[in-house]
Amino acid sequence: MEDEHTEDPIPVEYPINGTLDLHVFKPSDIPSVLNEYINACIEKKIYQLRVIHGKGKGVQRKRVSELLAADKRVAGFKTAGEDGGGWGATLVNLVK
Repeated sequence: MEDEHTEDPIPVEYPINGTLDLHVFKPSDIPSVLNEYINACIEKKIYQLRVIHGKGKGVQRKRVSELLAADKRVAGFKTAGEDGGGWGATLVNLVK
């Protein structure tokens, strides 16, 4: 017997403004979300991003850093200053 509630979720439009808050996504979705967000930012000519991953134990920060380090569209990245989220956010510069 099939469950009626197993439909695909309805896509939600996320604002493309240079700030990506990963708190609203499942950890398993983060690689694809980050990839798609970078694509969307490049399309909109947004080359400086702020990725909010939270402080916690640093697991998401490490994962985001690994993904960014392997991405050829990324010119560089660093931990945000205290006014930008501190070690709970990463600032990213994309290749123009």
